[in-house]
Order: sequence, then C-alpha cells, then structure tokens
Amino acid sequence: MPRPPLFALALLSAAALGYEILLMRLLSIILWHHFAYMMISVALLGYGAAGALVALARRALVRHFVPVFAGGALLFGLSALACFELAQRVGFNPLEILWEPAQPLRLLAIYLLLFVPFLCAATSVCLSFARFPQQVPRLYSFDILGAGLGCLGIIAALFLLDPVDALRLVGMAGMAAAALACMECRWHRPWLPVLLLAAAAVPAAVPDSWMALRPSEYKELSQLLRIGDARVVAQRSSPLGLVTVVESPSIPLRHAPGLSLNATAEPPPQLAVLTDGDGLSALNHYDGRREALAYLGDLTSALPYHLLRAPRVLVLGSGAGADVLQALYHGASEVDAVELNAQVIGLVQDRFSAFSGKPYSAAGVQVHVGEARGFLAASPQRYDLIQVALLDSFSTSSAGLYALSESYLYTVEAFGEYLRHLRPGGMLAITRWVSLPPRDIPRLFATAVAAMARAGVPDPARRLVLVRGWKTATLVVKHGDFQPAEIGALRDFCRARSFDVEYHPGIRAGEANRYNVLDRPDFFTAAQALLGPDREGFLSRYKFDVRPATDDRPYFFHFFKWRTLPELIALKAQGGLPLLDWGYPVLVATLLQATAAALLLIGIPLLVLRRRSAAAPAVSPWRTGLYFAAVGLGFMFVEIAFIQKFILFLSHPLYAVAVVLCAFLCFAGLGSRYAPRVPGRSRRQVALAIGGVCAVALLYLAALPVVFPLLIAWPDPARVAIAVALIAPLAFLMGMPFPLGLSGLAARDDTLVPWAWGINACASVVAAVLATLLAIHAGFTVVVLVALLLYAGAALACP
Repeated sequence: MPRPPLFALALLSAAALGYEILLMRLLSIILWHHFAYMMISVALLGYGAAGALVALARRALVRHFVPVFAGGALLFGLSALACFELAQRVGFNPLEILWEPAQPLRLLAIYLLLFVPFLCAATSVCLSFARFPQQVPRLYSFDILGAGLGCLGIIAALFLLDPVDALRLVGMAGMAAAALACMECRWHRPWLPVLLLAAAAVPAAVPDSWMALRPSEYKELSQLLRIGDARVVAQRSSPLGLVTVVESPSIPLRHAPGLSLNATAEPPPQLAVLTDGDGLSALNHYDGRREALAYLGDLTSALPYHLLRAPRVLVLGSGAGADVLQALYHGASEVDAVELNAQVIGLVQDRFSAFSGKPYSAAGVQVHVGEARGFLAASPQRYDLIQVALLDSFSTSSAGLYALSESYLYTVEAFGEYLRHLRPGGMLAITRWVSLPPRDIPRLFATAVAAMARAGVPDPARRLVLVRGWKTATLVVKHGDFQPAEIGALRDFCRARSFDVEYHPGIRAGEANRYNVLDRPDFFTAAQALLGPDREGFLSRYKFDVRPATDDRPYFFHFFKWRTLPELIALKAQGGLPLLDWGYPVLVATLLQATAAALLLIGIPLLVLRRRSAAAPAVSPWRTGLYFAAVGLGFMFVEIAFIQKFILFLSHPLYAVAVVLCAFLCFAGLGSRYAPRVPGRSRRQVALAIGGVCAVALLYLAALPVVFPLLIAWPDPARVAIAVALIAPLAFLMGMPFPLGLSGLAARDDTLVPWAWGINACASVVAAVLATLLAIHAGFTVVVLVALLLYAGAALACP
C-alpha cells in the first residue's frame, strides 16, 4: 500500500465532528440542552471503544485495512441517520426518570444507539494509526485538520439547511469517505468506489416523514399543538435555534407574563414564537392604536416607566417585540432594541409584517442584531432605562432544565456594564419568573449588590427596588438614590395592580407580602439579609446556591446544593422534584458513567495484550497510560475554557464556538505536522512543547482580561482575525504532545498504538464533563490552571 488514505481520513473526521455538533442541536430540539450534552459525552466513548477494539484485534484488522476502513466509514454514514431516528422513537421523558423504572432503561437505549456511529467512524480512524505507525504526525494532522474544518462546515451548513437536511449531509460525507479511501489506496476493485459514491446519495432519498423531528411531548411546542386546530405557520432554522411560529384560530393565545390580576384590558390577538420548542414569547397584533397595548402597562416590567418620563430605552433580547411595544406604549423617546437571532426579526418585520405592524420600524426605534454584552461594550451611548427581557420559558426554568446553561447576561461584570451605560438617574430593570422557594430573584439581588460594591457605591440599599406579582418579579437598580416621590409612585403602581413591594429603601416588614401572600416573606427576608452584615452567612445557610454569577463562573441558573438533595427526594410525592436542578446531578452521573466506561476500555485491552506477550514490555504501560490520559484531559480543558473566554470578546456564542474550535483544531493539526522537526529526542521534544503550552496559557490568563476590553469595539472581522492570531500559537504547541508521544511509542512497541489512542479518546470524553463541573465550582481560570498541571504531569510521565 503506497500511502495512507489521508483525505478520506480528513473527510471522515470532519463528518464525525460535524455529527457531534449537529447532535447537540438535534437533541436540544427534541429534548433539552443538558441531556444533549450528556448523550454526546457518552456517545463519544465510541472513540475509546474503537481504541480497545483495534488494540485487541489489531492483526486481523490491519490485514484487511482498506475494507475495514471503508466499511467503518460506510456504516458511520448509514448509522448516523438510522440511530438518531431510532433514538427519537425510544420515548424517553427526563422528567420521569426518578420515579418511572422504564426511563433509565430508555435512556440507556439512547446511549447505545448514539454510541454506534462514533464507534464505526473511530474504528476507521484508529486503524489508520495502527496500520501506519511511522506516519503518526502526518495522520494526526489530517485527522485534526479535518475535524476543524468539519466544525466550521456544519455550522455553515446549518445556516443554509434545516437540521434534518444537515443530518443527511453528514451521512453522505461518511459514505463519500468510504469511496475516497478505496480510490486513495488504489484498491483492486475499481467498480467499488463508483458503487460507494452512488450509495452516498441514499440519505438524500430517505423520505421526510422518516426523518422528521419528534420533540418531547412535554416541550411547550408539543403542548401548544395539542390545542384544537393550532398549527405551525412558519419555521426558520439556524445554528442559533429552530424558530417556530404557531397560530391557534379557535382558542386564541393569551401570553402576558406577570399580568396583574386587576387588569381590565386583555392582550390583542397573538402568535406564539418558540425557539427549539421552548422559550414561549408572543408576537402581538398591532395596528398602530395605542389602546390595543394597554395590557402592557399592567405587567411588573412596566414599573420603571412609572418612575421615568419619556426615557431613552435599551431593550436587550427584544425577540418578537413585546418589550419594544411596551416602551412605545409608555411614551419612550427613543428605543434601541438588541436581538441575537436575525431570523426572529425577519419573521416580525417581513413574514408577519401585516400582523405585527412592524414594531422595529416604528418612529424612534432602531434594531441591532447582536449579542447584548458585545453591543454595550462597543456602544458609547447612555440610556435612561436598560430593560433585560424575560428570555426563557417558565416551565423549563421552574423544572431546573436550564441549570447548565451559561449566561453572560446576569453576571457581576454584566451588571457593572449596564450601570456604566446609564445616565444619572437612569434605571436598570430585569424581570424574572417567580420560582418558589426563591432562587432566581435572590441571586439577581445579590448580583446587583456585588456589582455596586465593586463599583464603589457607598450604600447599595438606597438604589434598589424589588416588586413581585403572582408569576414574575422585577428588580430595578438606579444610577443614584431613589427619592421619596419615586417611592410614592412605586407604592401607587403596586397598590393599583396588587403587586407586592418586596424591597425599597426604608421598607418595613409589614409592607411586604400583602397581596400574593406566601407562607413566609422569603423575598423580603432575602433582600434584607443580602444588604445586611451577615450576607455571607445567609448565602452559606440558604438551601440553594444563590451566590452571584461571574464571567468566570457564568452559571446563573445553577442553584443546586448537595445537602438539599435528600430533602428534595423525600418531598417527591409532594411535588418537590421540580425544585431539583436536573442538569447538575445528570452531569455528575455522566462523569461517573464515562469514567467507569473509560477505565474498562483502558484496562481490558491492557490485560489481554500483556497476556499475549510473554516478553517484558518495551515501555511502561502505566507511564504510557498516564501520559496519554493527561494530554487528553489537558487539551480538552484548555480548549473548553478558552471557548468560554472568547465568547465575550467575539460577542457571539456561535462565532466563538466556530472560530475558536476550528482554530484550535486546525492549528493543532499544523503543530502535529511540524512536531517531528522540533530539535532533540522524543522526551525533550515533548518537554519543549509542553513548556511552550504552559508559558503561552499563563500569559493569556494574565493578558487577555486587559487586552479584550481595549479591542472589543473593533469590527467583527478584525476581532475574528485577532482571535485566530491569539489562538494560533497556543493551539500549534498543543498539537505536538500527542503525536510525539504516539510516534515514540510506535518506535518501541507499535502494538500499544491503538491502546494509547483509545486512552486519549476516553480522557477527552471525561474531560468534557469534568471541565464543566470544575467551572461551576471554581471558574474557567481554575480549569486552565488544572490543565497546565496535567500537562506538567504528562511531561514527567513521558515514557
């Protein structure tokens, strides 16, 4: 065989990583985000299983390299479609997992189904390293370069195709890789590549009805479509989400979060707008008459408009436009609306323009497509009111299904940015759902107090107001002290609408918890404690974690404390389980499962290989295992941490993932190709590469917080170029330790090459989960520091 199938390897790696990213989108649509994350992690154990398989059956597989490689790629293309479709039919409901015995088994069935495509692809990739051990750096460079381009390619494809058609494309790519391998290896059956290329067209011919997405019946979209003749009237897809518009002619939608029970005006006709089947918001019918919007004055979010006159307003997360209409109804002089998803704006302004009245084209309104923090960082404007819209659905929030979602809207640094963009006397207003026992609101209150303390405000207690309705609460933070006249207007506003005043400067205990009465005045008590001298004691004693989120630990929706778990489980018969933040226990369970599976996949092949060989091993298996595990963990830790750090700089989560992940993989591939040219013997080469990784990463930890604020106002193309330039040297060096170690191992004992490859793969799966757990508790900076310790350990363990 004259050469390895390098381009087929790159295409197959691109298809596999594209499938991984696409599964996260698909599973977010049919289930929820954190279950998608869990299943991806477990499914990627297919890579570790492939290492074990090739290590145990190396001789037979290498002897039939071309048919096995092509067969693995072909089976990946077929199973990528078939296994996802079967997984949809399992009928798994995560909300029943603790009391329905069949649900864990159904979850296991989904794991096993999603495991298959990765096992097929990884077997072909790993076999390439076993068949050509002397070309490890070259193979690894094509493998990882292909993965980087696959990441970029699938995100680009999701702008042009819906998720199901993108899945077809991934299947076709896998089959095309099989044909390409036969051609590159010049196999002696010339008709086979033609046949395989013809097979690559099969996914395009699969009927749409077979591939249709089937969201969980407990998602809001599924519930809406159960109503009478409700139907989907428009749908738009992008990497940011699947936006669906639903109409119900016979039973009209009435969505008015936090509407006062004293309200006399009903909402106008509405259409439901959902993203990934959740996060319900309303598209209001507006014909230009102000009277039709009267209900917007009876929401808790209307409070700041009763304290300001003709304010200049910034709406963050404007969505379908209800908050813009609220500003117009209350006589705002100017409105800047910021929305991340351009397709939502397109639906409001174009597809449903006759229904919506085109609120973004109203006099004084200017719409901006972008991320909230990035817009503010680049804007010199100051506002009388900054309004953060109610962005997520009540059902998923109350069920703890957002627990692992990072959010940079509610961090201490974000509050500081908001306050810096207020005019003197201006106000920041944030509305959240009322969750009982209180979680969101105490954390929001604590974050505001921490941000003002960081800004040097001498008495934060004089600048805060909190009101509560039956379903929503609104926190108002003022740039300046609240005056007696404003407190009077606040009381009048709440009295007329039966809203509870939970905090204002000088409030007395008897004034709180009067209308929507709770057993205890928990919101008032929390506000007093967070402003008092025993703040740390309150945060420590509270049954939920309500400490302020930061940019380094941006998990605002993570409220879980282990000590509360027994009480929540004991209350399950009384409905206590919705208080459990599902994401965190699921993540811990994933870590345990992934670690157990990894140990089995690493240990079993080693025992078998040692029994087969009577001679003493040429290299220490323990040192070898430690080295490749440390390199795999360290690489993933650094990659995940820096993706998060670049999200704010690039001002767009999608750009950050696409640019950072692609740049890391591509430059790591180039580093792999250059690795053999590093002067010195293998161990010295590894030490130089790891020393470079540690030096550059430490430099970035110190310098990036200073550099990013200086450059964040630059245009998008310039920031992308800067991000790539910053990632390049770090990723280039990170691409060296793995191929150098594998090349050195191949020179001493090539039978251990697939085993070592599998260790690296297993470690990567564990690292993806462990990095998130570390970030939740200690922050992403600690994740990087732990990664550098792992790299240092790898340098010491290098066999």
